[in-house]
Order: sequence, then C-alpha cells, then structure tokens
Amino acid sequence: MIDATGKYVLPGFIDAHSHVGIREEIYRIEGDDINEVSDPVTPHLRAVDAVYMGDQAFQDALRGGVTTLMTGPGSANVIGGLSLAMKTYARTVDEAVLRNPVGLKAALGENPKRVYREQKKAPMTRMATAALLRETLVAAQNYAVKLAEGRNNPSRRPERDLKLEAILPVLRREIPLLIHAHRTDDILTGLRIAEEFNLKVSLQHATEAHKIPEELAQKGVPAVVGPSLTTRAKVELKDRTFATPGILARAGVKVALMTDHPVTPIQYLPLTAALAVREGMEEEEALKAITINAAEILGVADRVGSLEAGKDADIIVLDGPPLDWRTKVELVLVNGAVAYAAGSYAGLLNSIS
Repeated sequence: MIDATGKYVLPGFIDAHSHVGIREEIYRIEGDDINEVSDPVTPHLRAVDAVYMGDQAFQDALRGGVTTLMTGPGSANVIGGLSLAMKTYARTVDEAVLRNPVGLKAALGENPKRVYREQKKAPMTRMATAALLRETLVAAQNYAVKLAEGRNNPSRRPERDLKLEAILPVLRREIPLLIHAHRTDDILTGLRIAEEFNLKVSLQHATEAHKIPEELAQKGVPAVVGPSLTTRAKVELKDRTFATPGILARAGVKVALMTDHPVTPIQYLPLTAALAVREGMEEEEALKAITINAAEILGVADRVGSLEAGKDADIIVLDGPPLDWRTKVELVLVNGAVAYAAGSYAGLLNSIS
C-alpha cells in the first residue's frame, strides 16, 4: 500500500517524439546513431536496433514523470526508418517496447536538402524531396502487386526487398507516415502526398501549423507539436510559438507535445505543457497532450495514457499541481514497479534484476 494522501496522482507522462537512446547528450559521436546520411531513402532502418538503455535520458525521463516515449530516426533523410513506442524503465529495449513499429519517419523541408546538397546529390530542393517520397511509395505499391501475384505463381514472386517491405504497413494504413514538417508549405505537401496514396499520417513538429488549423482539423490529421523550448536554430523555426498547441486544439486538432530530446531535455516535457497553457491552451488539453492524446496518436492508448482498470500501472505521484513549475515528481511506477522514488518515498525504490 502506497500512501498518496495530499498528493497529485496521474498517469505517467508520454513524450510523443524524441530520440532517446539513439542520440545521447554526452557521447556526441559514440552515442549518435540518429541519421544514416549515406542514402536519402532508408525505410528499412529500425530504431529498435539503435536504442541504448544506458542513455542517461531514461533516468531523466523518470525524474520528470515520463514513463512512455516515442523514439526514432532523425530527419536527415526523406524516409528515415521505423520508430517505436517504449517504456522508460526496463533492463533491455526488447522488454521496454510497447509498440514496434509505431510509424515510418519521413522528412520534408530544410534538413534533407541541406544534408544531400553537401553531398551534391538529390534531394537539393523541396520538389526533389517530395518526388523521392512519391517515387518510393509507387515502388512499394508495385512491389505489393508482385507479391500478390507471387502468391498464386511462385515463379513470379520477387526477391525480398527490405526497403520496400518496410513501406507496406504504411500503404496498408497499419501504421502512419510520421511527417517531419515545420513550414506551412511542407505541411501541405505532406497532406497532399497522404491524400494521393491514402495514407494515415501524423504531423511531427508542426511549427507553423497555427497558420492553417482548419486544414488539419478538416482532414483529421493529428499534430505532435514542438520542440518549442528551444532557440530558432534554423529558418523553419522563425515563427515558432507556444501558442501553436492551443490554437490547434481549439480548432479541433488532436494535439500532443514533444521534447524532441535531446533538443529539449525530456524531463521538461510537463514544463512545455505549462508554457502552452500560459500562451492560451486550456490546462486540461495541455495535460491530454502529454497523456491520453499522445497515447492515442502513438496507437498505445489501450495500455497507457490514463488511469483505468486493465491498463498498465504507469502512475506518477507529484507534490503539487502537474503544470506548476515548482512541482516535483516524488514517485514513478512503470508496469506497477517502482522506477523512481524521492523524498518520503525513497525507500520504495526497487532495482531491476
């Protein structure tokens, strides 16, 4: 029995977009496996093969009350690879996995242009980025047709193609295309391609989405907004504002928040929600953006995101209101086990063995 009298008890927070375990803060070369910049189209890369559970960020996440996160490839490539949803407390990544894959990363805008312009190969423009994405989706469609033909005629079955195979769950709408886009032009390009190929999509970053909230709401596209607690490190971030999540939520868009760790340290996820409230987001919507909305967008709401019978026992105990910057996380349970304990709960801490 845990006495939480006078405390705030909530479901564990969920960071809907990060690079925890794949890009470590300290080991910038040794611990950086975020971008495979040898090829702009790498859908067959799997985040699960890169996650290091020894990344200090997992401990930081627990101290901030974050019990679930999405981690995946970066945005250097037009198609970067498969992301996953995982818990922040486990011995191995395989034990931590909640859903794998959770989506396929695609990137529009500055990053692919910059990386491959330096290598003097495509894509060097936004047009080429979109064309490569379309080209790959068409190739995967053709591959699916050949696989279907091969089921009835083994002699026509194509050789296994891991790149195209990774695209098939997206074409079948089993997982979303996670579209990295900051500017409105890139957001709209992503939506255009999604309609062309009848894809489920989840908008990642959505920096200028506050300029076109009606378009996102009409199409039912969720937005994982952020990182907003950062500098304007590139032109695409010129109009970033903490008002974006609130504007989108009021328009009817399902919104989650991200840290994009290590861009914003993951333990500050609730602080990003508090700053969104300061800029006009309803407090309840901000809490949903780091709990149930994030779970629904990641497709794991049957397990996490709220306190309900039958769900995983991912629970946090706070010494004050969750969006008050002075509040501290005192106890974190992941799958019912004590993953972090401080203050009067310190003696409860278990070790994974």
